[in-house]
Amino acid sequence: MRTAFIEELRRIAQVDEDIWLLTADLGFSVLERFSEEFAQRYLNVGVAEQNMMGIAAGLALSGKRVVTYSIANFATQRCLEQIRNDVVYHNSHVVMVGVGGGFTYGAQGHTHHGLEDLAILRSLGTVDIIAPCDPVEASLAARAALSHPGPTYVRLERTGEPDIHDTPPPFTRGRVIRHREGLDLLILAVGSLVGEALTAAKILSDEGVDAAVWGVPWLVPFDGESVSDAARHYPVILTVEEACSRGGLASAVAETIAALGGDRAKLQIAAVPPDGLGSVASQASARKILKLDAIGLVGRAREALADI
Repeated sequence: MRTAFIEELRRIAQVDEDIWLLTADLGFSVLERFSEEFAQRYLNVGVAEQNMMGIAAGLALSGKRVVTYSIANFATQRCLEQIRNDVVYHNSHVVMVGVGGGFTYGAQGHTHHGLEDLAILRSLGTVDIIAPCDPVEASLAARAALSHPGPTYVRLERTGEPDIHDTPPPFTRGRVIRHREGLDLLILAVGSLVGEALTAAKILSDEGVDAAVWGVPWLVPFDGESVSDAARHYPVILTVEEACSRGGLASAVAETIAALGGDRAKLQIAAVPPDGLGSVASQASARKILKLDAIGLVGRAREALADI
């Protein structure tokens, strides 16, 4: 995803001289083509994320369109005060790229797990949050983020993610993407877990369970209209995110369902508990432990359907 995003950014920068890219000493093997082609609009600030955000806000307030780049937890938490005060309060046109969302850097330990970013930035309210599911959506996210006049956070995973889309899908701000329709339950997934959800839906189909799968590339603004409609028609909604269970997709869906009257879907949550993983593991192992992989999602779906 990160390569697809930066390549699209490079193409945009070829025709827009206001594009700048800042990194906090990361992105080696990914950012070189941009830095070589646009040396005067590229800045490595070193391991200084707070300074990076301050510089980005200043450039944005001077009329530039700025992209910052770091690992997800460093890009959002180490410099949270600067994001809040310098970027958000001034509604600055800064695109904050967080690479390694979830357990992408899982084997490097808790310091590199990007689990709280969605909840933290969602609490700021005016930050668009985009979490593409594959390289195709990552390219679309680059254009969408740079077209939005205010602050945007783009959550990417690292590299090697397969393409889920054969062709670019409609990528409308604040709307879900419907990958698969079904009648028995709806799986709402964020990021590359859309792929796990689609595999789970295929397994469930072989068992006679018709599962719909929608991707949620935009957590803010949130597609409450589609989710409200789904909550009235599906008996179960299963939310899937490689992030803390509090404050992210599950919370957005729960808030939407709570505002409805009458009969509504049962909510089943597949996410990371607030106390985290409890161990150090690769992304694949962490997903298996937390039942976020396809087999785990199948089990969660069966459990939810058995209780209705």
